Amino acid sequence: MSATNQRIDGRRLWDSLMAMAEIGATAKGGVRRLALSEVDRAGRDRFRAECEQAGLAVRIDAMGNMFARRAGQDPARLPVLFGSHLDSQPSGGKFDGALGVLAGLEVMRSLNDLGIATEAPVELVNWTDEEGSRFGHSLMGSGVWAGVYEQAAMEALTDTEGTTVGAALDGIAYRGPEPARPFPADAYFELHIEQGPILEREGKQVGIVTGGQAQVWYDAVATGQDSHAGTTPPSTRRDALVCAARVIDLVDRMMRARGEDGRGTVGRLQVVPNSRNVVPGEVRFSVEFRHPDAAEVDRLAAQFPREAGFIARDCGVALDLQELFRIPAQPFDPACVELVRQAAARLGLSSREIVSGAGHDAVYVARHVPTAMIFTPCKDGLSHNEAESIEPGEAEAGCQVLFEAVVARANRTLEPR
Repeated sequence: MSATNQRIDGRRLWDSLMAMAEIGATAKGGVRRLALSEVDRAGRDRFRAECEQAGLAVRIDAMGNMFARRAGQDPARLPVLFGSHLDSQPSGGKFDGALGVLAGLEVMRSLNDLGIATEAPVELVNWTDEEGSRFGHSLMGSGVWAGVYEQAAMEALTDTEGTTVGAALDGIAYRGPEPARPFPADAYFELHIEQGPILEREGKQVGIVTGGQAQVWYDAVATGQDSHAGTTPPSTRRDALVCAARVIDLVDRMMRARGEDGRGTVGRLQVVPNSRNVVPGEVRFSVEFRHPDAAEVDRLAAQFPREAGFIARDCGVALDLQELFRIPAQPFDPACVELVRQAAARLGLSSREIVSGAGHDAVYVARHVPTAMIFTPCKDGLSHNEAESIEPGEAEAGCQVLFEAVVARANRTLEPR
């Protein structure tokens, strides 16, 4: 990076990342910090304490979203937001989400160290349950905040043990008094690992994210008839798992038919009764499709239920498909994206424009607030895996770009009203 006298502390950032990774650490070097669990509470408590030590005013809304504010010189100006999430996948990595939150904390600490007083307030956010791995619904906190999901419906969701989101919020004492709804803000920036191989493969240090791709998610239930594996002949079998397997193959074929831009995944499968000598009578599974082109996702959403229904009919199995949500492609704000581009160029970092293949809180925030994202490379493009890895210098570079973009936006000259 080129010389500047306004530098974040890369070593302190890395130490913060490693300290947070101790909370929910797994034997294979990853983390398990499921949303609204006791481990999540420990991570939140640490984050809140560090924010308060940095002189930030912390508040929490009704979905547990955390906001840490540093005052600006002009209290009438709208705040510049930045952040990500601290929850993880069941066998997640150290950096997914946590990089954006702790880099945001490093931005705040560096502003303090450098004695920089921004014109606008700046506000760091930890969104609740971005991953969706515990309650089955990703982007929950930002989705309720953005008005995409009804709070009551989200609070009623349960985990595999029957605990509701509402009970879990109360259980860790992170249901805040503020309503979970949009408030006026000037911009939102989110730093994240790419979670894919493109930046590393091309030797780029920074991804300038221009938007998020479209998605459609389903919950599927195949219902057949459980019966004895040794006495049920092929002609009378109603095997729910065979049906599910053929639908899973359909998902894969539909994905591959769309080339390298196609995405189709079944990541969750529950077989009932799950006994080796019983023909499965019920299978519950997830299905998702993603594509940069919203029209292509609409075509997938029209084609998939129809063809999956034909498969179920041929298997003698009932297939219930519930569309959970359909997210349109979300372009990010050109002015905010330009600030990221300018920061990378000013710092002498190699970069490229990129569309986010993963869903992020930024996609929902962008419906109300001008938004941009910054990507850093990750080793082998691997994420949602305990082996997820980035280099300290990559974290520092991404954080420095975040710092530059946030300060530029917070100090921009406003047009006369």
